[in-house]
Amino acid sequence: MSLFEQSLPEIHNKLHAKELSVSDLVNQAYQNIGERDEKVKAYLALDEEQARARARQLDDRLVSGEEKGLLFGLPVGIKDNIVTNGLRTTCGSQFLRNFDPVYDATVVEKLKAADTVTIGKLNMDEFAMGGSNENSSFYPVRNPWALDRVPGGSSGGSAAAVAAGEAYFTLGSDTGGSIRQPASYCGVVGLKPTYGLVSRFGLVAFASSLDQIGPLTKNVEDSAYVLQAIAGYDAKDSTSAKVDIPDYLSGLTGDVKGLRIAVPKEYIGEGVDPQVKETVLSALRVLEGLGATWEEVSLPHTEYAVATYYLLASSEASSNLARFDGVRYGVRADNPENLLDLYHQSRSQGFGPEVKRRIMLGTYALSSGYYDAYYLKAQKVRTLIKQDFDDVFAKYDVIIGPTAPTTAFKLGSQVDDPLTMYLNDILTIPVSLAGVPAISIPCGFSDGLPVGMQIIGKAFDETTVLRVAHAFEQNTEFHKQRPQL
Repeated sequence: MSLFEQSLPEIHNKLHAKELSVSDLVNQAYQNIGERDEKVKAYLALDEEQARARARQLDDRLVSGEEKGLLFGLPVGIKDNIVTNGLRTTCGSQFLRNFDPVYDATVVEKLKAADTVTIGKLNMDEFAMGGSNENSSFYPVRNPWALDRVPGGSSGGSAAAVAAGEAYFTLGSDTGGSIRQPASYCGVVGLKPTYGLVSRFGLVAFASSLDQIGPLTKNVEDSAYVLQAIAGYDAKDSTSAKVDIPDYLSGLTGDVKGLRIAVPKEYIGEGVDPQVKETVLSALRVLEGLGATWEEVSLPHTEYAVATYYLLASSEASSNLARFDGVRYGVRADNPENLLDLYHQSRSQGFGPEVKRRIMLGTYALSSGYYDAYYLKAQKVRTLIKQDFDDVFAKYDVIIGPTAPTTAFKLGSQVDDPLTMYLNDILTIPVSLAGVPAISIPCGFSDGLPVGMQIIGKAFDETTVLRVAHAFEQNTEFHKQRPQL
């Protein structure tokens, strides 16, 4: 069995039994990247020299029997909007093509403390704005299941690397669905934690009230391991929550007897591909067979979620990206006529079309005379959307539906139609606006392409979300299937 087919506990057992070394894991990762990434294009930068040195260090500790971290020896790929000390962080943008951070994000510090090895930075839509990864200013990522299709966005590189066997696990970021949607398209497990559970310090901000960092993994158990390592309060993040971190691993009992599941009719209605809908209904029947019950409910404000999200996220983006002006960060235009011309030329040359579109939309929504009509009204609708979730969670333990309305679409097929592109996130955006946790797991296939099932939980109840996902996974084989490259 390939190393990439094995779970974290299986790898750890082999490390402890000296049947495997950390260097073996790192060598296998780079071998797979060398053989496959020319097709997939998941990575923007590799850190081979440092990774091999780190692996030798950890191998020495393995021999000496020193105490070992939760993720000991595992090579990890990091989405390129999470800063890494001394390793280039571009956010998939020409604006930051020469930016070498001088510190690590808190999640990267935590991964290092858990004894991981960083192998490289992963491709993404520019500044995390996109649903297909075609907005990377370097090159688009391709879906390992069908190279003529998108991997999803904006964490498409993170999802594709796991699916292609180019990383044991990766980190992504999710603003409106950017972990869950690519996880669904690529047939891997993607977890968006509750807003505030994982520190955002060191994540280059897109929309600060929505951004969250989370893991992409081969299976649910590995996802619980990674969450255990990266969750927790961080004084450097003003939105970080002071909550007790449970033992996510002990919660993976496989027991869902008596669990109450809500299935929103808006998530399986118009616009959802019939094969996707039938695949998710089949998955619900698996959970029903394990003792859970489910009923159809309504989240009545779902239809307003996409418009609300794009007003709020674009407004926050226009503010967050104001710092990129050619003076303090990133590229600087040559021979400007004056300071204003420097700003204008640097931003015109540095940002791609999707980033410019969202900055313009957000600036308009925040401008004098329009704030109350657009931004304030969107905030009020966001409250109604959150109330929908609160009402359902008063009676049910989890909400389940498809992660995306369709399977992965063909590269270039929606690139000239941004509104259609935005609707691909229609089932993930409401969850982001409510700030609750959700996971996407493989639940079947449609015409040979993976279908993802989204399991949504109450705020800070990742334990139940992971338990339900794990129970389904233990009774099916979808998560074990791999693309042929």
